[in-house]
Amino acid sequence: MLTHPVFEKLSRLRLNGMLSALKEQMDMTDIDRLDFEQRLDFLVDREVCERENRQLKSRLTKAKLRLNACVEDTDFRHRRGLDKALFLQLAQCRWIKEHHNLIITGPTGVGKTYLACALAHNACRQGYSALYRRLPKLMQDLFIARADGRYANLLKTMARADLLVLDDWGLKAVDAEQQHDLLEIIEDRYRLRSTLITSQLPTDHWHDVIAEKTLADAICDRLVHNAYRINLKGESMRKIKNRLT
Repeated sequence: MLTHPVFEKLSRLRLNGMLSALKEQMDMTDIDRLDFEQRLDFLVDREVCERENRQLKSRLTKAKLRLNACVEDTDFRHRRGLDKALFLQLAQCRWIKEHHNLIITGPTGVGKTYLACALAHNACRQGYSALYRRLPKLMQDLFIARADGRYANLLKTMARADLLVLDDWGLKAVDAEQQHDLLEIIEDRYRLRSTLITSQLPTDHWHDVIAEKTLADAICDRLVHNAYRINLKGESMRKIKNRLT
């Protein structure tokens, strides 16, 4: 007799997980075998699970990851110098909790972007916020944002993310204005948040991309000295897969 009013109240309170679980319980023929505490526990568990799933979906949407990658699907068989023990350690996200950085370097096609997205996806699963940006596109967006008044808000968005992924670092040299933009981004996050860089260039060549020596020193000092490193090598995985197919 009280079923429908309870349904309506749960819906009004947006306890949709509990609502779905209660409807399922009402259709179970052997539900009377469970006592009140057990039935309530199932209802609460369903609500917690649904809320966590919604929050994860929201974090992944905001992260805008380039690839649908996950740690469990990472290929450790390909000979590219990927240290499995280190990667799985990084997947635990302690480095994000401690505000360290991560730099993934290697030639094109060895899976730098995939590894970065897999770690960012795992960070979202563990409750951290993430944001993926390709550096060349980000530089264009910052240039446009200066003109239309979104510049400060764009910097704040990047500063708030627990993990910021900057992909394709150093594809081309950055001009004077872009160098200052990079310093602003890195400075806002230094010792407060974690930054993940992927690059074809080894770190000792980064000064070639940032012509102004003082800015190059400031940027690299904040990124490199407290960073974990994954240095990949070998042939492009895309070429190998194309030959196999």
